[in-house]
Amino acid sequence: MVLLAIDNAELAHGLHPLLDSARLTLQAGERIGLIGRNGSGKSSLLQIIAGHGMLDGGEIRRADALHMVLVEQEPELPAAASLHDSLALRGGLAAISDERERWRLDARMAACLQRFGLDGGRSPATCSGGECKRAALALAFALQPDLLLLDEPTNHLDIAGITLLEDWLLRGGPHSAIVITHDRAFLDRVATRIVELDRGLLRSYPGNFAAYEARKADELAAEEKANRRFDKFWAQEEVWIRKGVEARRTRNEGRVLRLEALRVERAVRRERMGNVRLALSAGERSGKLVAELEDVSKSLGTRTVVRNLDLRVMRGDRIGLIGANGAGKTTLIKLILGELPPDAGTVRLGSNLRVAYFDQLRTQLDPERTLADTISPGSEWVETAGGRKHVMSYLGDFLFPPQRAQAKVSILSGGERNRLLLARLFAQPANLLVLDEPTNDLDIESLELLEDTLQSYSGTLLLVSHDRAFLDNVVTQTLAAEGDGRWKEYVGGYSDWLAQRLQTPAPADVAPAKVSPAEKAPRQAGARSKLSYREQRELGQLPDELEALEREQAELTARMAGADYHRQGAAQLKSDGERLAEIESLLDEKFMRWSELDQRAAQAAGA
Repeated sequence: MVLLAIDNAELAHGLHPLLDSARLTLQAGERIGLIGRNGSGKSSLLQIIAGHGMLDGGEIRRADALHMVLVEQEPELPAAASLHDSLALRGGLAAISDERERWRLDARMAACLQRFGLDGGRSPATCSGGECKRAALALAFALQPDLLLLDEPTNHLDIAGITLLEDWLLRGGPHSAIVITHDRAFLDRVATRIVELDRGLLRSYPGNFAAYEARKADELAAEEKANRRFDKFWAQEEVWIRKGVEARRTRNEGRVLRLEALRVERAVRRERMGNVRLALSAGERSGKLVAELEDVSKSLGTRTVVRNLDLRVMRGDRIGLIGANGAGKTTLIKLILGELPPDAGTVRLGSNLRVAYFDQLRTQLDPERTLADTISPGSEWVETAGGRKHVMSYLGDFLFPPQRAQAKVSILSGGERNRLLLARLFAQPANLLVLDEPTNDLDIESLELLEDTLQSYSGTLLLVSHDRAFLDNVVTQTLAAEGDGRWKEYVGGYSDWLAQRLQTPAPADVAPAKVSPAEKAPRQAGARSKLSYREQRELGQLPDELEALEREQAELTARMAGADYHRQGAAQLKSDGERLAEIESLLDEKFMRWSELDQRAAQAAGA
């Protein structure tokens, strides 16, 4: 069944069209990963699909009564006394006339909030950006749409939140989704098809991101070869037309017309957006010891975020920090850098350290300054690893054209601000590079280039990231939050940490981790969280049973609403009424059972 069809779509903002005769068809059951360069128009397309915008031309057709829910990059929650009430306003619960349906939706919302580790009674005004994102996702799943539209859903989520979202999309969520994300591990696990928005066109690739990468490499090579062949032939024709008087006397009009057509074709050909050119110098080497922490503890208020930590960071180490939101990753980095004093223990810094710090909030960027002044205050030149460079040329390396050099930082998108901060950091040598969530808002091409640059970097790296593929490709050691302020070091990246963590039992003397309900720590749930074989089968069958009941309910309701239904006779009317009441009761009962089993399965999976 076709849920959505886009035909000859046109949309333009600025010099180049975002959509140029674009086409897309979405079948029921598909989970599309929508990818493309920053600024290519992905979010605009998602807004239009959701009905929040209009195409300049073309047509978009949606299936009858198609129920869609959009979760934006930065969802806003309506003002209300509690988070639960705010989501009720956002989800339009008050507009539902059926009291039983409103109660069921309210129950689903409460269960989904719990799954995402949120307290429905807290004030929405106190929620962080990540908590607002989790709340909006919880509501979206509670609404049970036919089509779920997600714009960068993994931004601001920790790894536990991302894997929870993946599991829900694969098991208990809507059957169809369109997701904009740069998280390659997420796309590999969730997507059934990749759609790339490239120079105004929507190009489709069956399978996950790994399958897309293999096919895309072949396509780009073929496109480059065809362009070279075209350009060579075009150049030969330009030489011919300029041969002089004798040649002009003998030239034929057909060849002249063909050359004019070649000129037009070359003029309208849109090249792929260039790649960021990254170069990072470690400069003068630091001492062999970068930092040493001995029996360090640190508390924030009544919560201990670092407890009795012994850590030695040596020159050339590449350490990735992993932990839930609020585990204290940024606090630990500040302890390592000596920016924050410990409550107990000692911190010793090595010699000759030159630090470059990428903070996830981008506080180093002044929104009122221009791009050029941000990179090189008071000068037109930048001293880079490759030598002296004019600030315009250096900005061009990060895909900022000369005409934007005097624009203010405040007008930049999230991805552009990330690129600008990287440009600022990489302008000066640094032998200790600290990157706190550098992958947010970067497109996949820029991410892969940043990976390549970091792999060849000779200095020391401290990296905080929730991007599992990025961690695997960059770090050689992982420092993971174990709960209750305890941190443990593992060899390798995220995948290595996960394998070692699953094989290593928790020490008996370690206190239970104070983690969010989203992580569902199995130590708190004990053996009761594990599902029996019968319960596992029951959990697997419940979604189909619920779907069958809802389908029967819809068919029965439609039949009872028919114009001549009253002619069926009293016995049939009574039988149908009793069956409808029975279905509603079964739906309530099975939904609550599904919620209970699904929650226990998630707890057991986190063991």
